[in-house]
Amino acid sequence: MVTSRKKIKIMIVGGTVRDMLIGRVPKDMDMLIASGSAKDFMAEFPEARPVGKSHEIFFLKGLEFSLPRKTGRNIEETVDLDLGARDFTVNSMALDENGELYTHPNALEDLMNRKLRPGFRESFRDDPLRVFRAATFLARFPEFSAHAELLHGMAEAAKSGWIKNIAPDRVGVELRKGLGGAKPGNFLRLLIKTGCLAYWFPELEKADSIPAGPEQYHDKSVAGHTAEIMDLTAGNPLTCWMAMCHDLGKMLTPAEHLPSHHGHDKAGASPAVELGKRLLLPTRFIRAGETAAQLHMKAGNYRELRPGTRVDLLMKLHVSGLLENMCELCRADRNADVLASARDDLAEILKVSLPLKDRNLGEKSGEKLRTLRASRLKSLTRGRNWQNLLK
Repeated sequence: MVTSRKKIKIMIVGGTVRDMLIGRVPKDMDMLIASGSAKDFMAEFPEARPVGKSHEIFFLKGLEFSLPRKTGRNIEETVDLDLGARDFTVNSMALDENGELYTHPNALEDLMNRKLRPGFRESFRDDPLRVFRAATFLARFPEFSAHAELLHGMAEAAKSGWIKNIAPDRVGVELRKGLGGAKPGNFLRLLIKTGCLAYWFPELEKADSIPAGPEQYHDKSVAGHTAEIMDLTAGNPLTCWMAMCHDLGKMLTPAEHLPSHHGHDKAGASPAVELGKRLLLPTRFIRAGETAAQLHMKAGNYRELRPGTRVDLLMKLHVSGLLENMCELCRADRNADVLASARDDLAEILKVSLPLKDRNLGEKSGEKLRTLRASRLKSLTRGRNWQNLLK
């Protein structure tokens, strides 16, 4: 939709151009009103809806049109000024209706080398949210790596305290975008590398210095293990968030008990809730993070659990709607489908009902139903064991 009408000139700009050049289908189409005022644009497109505060933005037919951040003496100078003020060099490109490409001086080189670099030196001071946008970018585009200038700029933003002034919901939005990326563990890796966890993610600040467990079970730090499990659950942002939260309790293990982390599951529930609330995540995410921390060890040992404990676990996951997510998390964490029978087990216990005489007895009815369900699971397990012996 590159177009020129009367006083206005519109160009495709930003990540849309980047995606086109690297062979990706753009998810969004961003447009720059390179020439003409807001009044001129509204005159041409009266159905456009204006939004935004810092510089005027319009929505029209599902597309976003923005006025340039800075204006020059002519279109070329205006475009150059606008591109020079954008977040990253690879996003600092524009395409006009004739197919002419305008770029930041480093844009094409960085795009070819798959490097993420700030668009200008003061980029992170002007908008500290770009720290988390960078983390999101590397989660979404794992073929890119951080340029030295990016690492320096992010570290400076953390040390200078600039990131403290971001609205919490904006950090949460970037996190959720990163959780939906092809390699979501990169979100955490970049923030750790640049020291940007302290203010918004303090629960994970020391994760890179704490062993995930005894050497026979883990060869990474908690940070390394968490990022790895996040990558293994890529494709489902909610499960990936659960992966990010599942070992938060290990941050609270006393130094004298390391590298073991007894009780880290229960200890991690509260930090998971605090982290989710700080970032103003949806309630479903907050509950999922808490559930992941609290129940992942029990779920991982599902085959060894007593029938009654299995019933309790299955019903908690069923009521919360998190059984499938927990299955994915445990498969990644244990490198095995340890909850392979959980779906069938749940289906079976849900078929169990109380006799009429045992209903409406308050807690006693609940206890009786649990006993019946546990008995049903015990029978199922016995049957499976016989089947295995006969194979």
